[in-house]
Amino acid sequence: MQYWAGIDVGSLTTEVVIIDAERHVVGSSIVPTGARSMRAVEEAMNGALTRAAISDENVASIVSTGYGRQNVQGRDKDVTEITCHARGAHFLFPDSRFVLDVGGQDSKAIALDGSGRVADFAMNDKCAAGTGRFLEVMARALEIELDDMGHLAVQATKKLTISSMCTVFAESEVVSLLSRGEAVPDIVAGLSRAISERIRSLAQRVGIRDDVTMTGGVAKNGAVVRALEQVCGKSFNIPPEPQVVGALGAALIAQDIGR
Repeated sequence: MQYWAGIDVGSLTTEVVIIDAERHVVGSSIVPTGARSMRAVEEAMNGALTRAAISDENVASIVSTGYGRQNVQGRDKDVTEITCHARGAHFLFPDSRFVLDVGGQDSKAIALDGSGRVADFAMNDKCAAGTGRFLEVMARALEIELDDMGHLAVQATKKLTISSMCTVFAESEVVSLLSRGEAVPDIVAGLSRAISERIRSLAQRVGIRDDVTMTGGVAKNGAVVRALEQVCGKSFNIPPEPQVVGALGAALIAQDIGR
């Protein structure tokens, strides 16, 4: 049997997805990218191959994506993450017409046509506001785990406004709120609204369409997803594993060119 692999080399994590001829995901892996991205690629590929119970000789074609896509050895093609996230999201949710990909270091708004092709897009890759990095900095300032933000926000009883969109100034604002005695859940809820407003502004540059799919690591943060759905006035499709959608799209493209 033949298999196809997609490799997404992101700034924070590297993902690999392997699919079979029926386009079923047979193996996947997520590892920290770290300082040596190609070591992360090797580790993620080995992890996905192990889960698929196959060897690299069974992989017919490889497509890479992400910021480090051009450094992946053995690739048959490298494709932008915009195209790969669009392809992966449309495969999972065929009715999708809009993708919000919010990762660790950047965020993207992607409009799709009826065939899943990219019609328009906008990116925020110059500032940490509106990305996972923003949430990481705030979690550190609050002395909580990043994974705890979702359930803490649900406990909020007071509506606080975080006025600073700059990550550095927002961190100072959080410290001031803590010293004022504001409750951590209230601050977390305010941060969730702040980042959702930033992401909505990005989405509005493209024009938010019906049937939105959210991808990227931030899609695992329930507080941000809920806040985004409220400000956008829509319910989102959330993939079972939002972080691997780009790698899935790359694997699907690999199958197209490898047949």
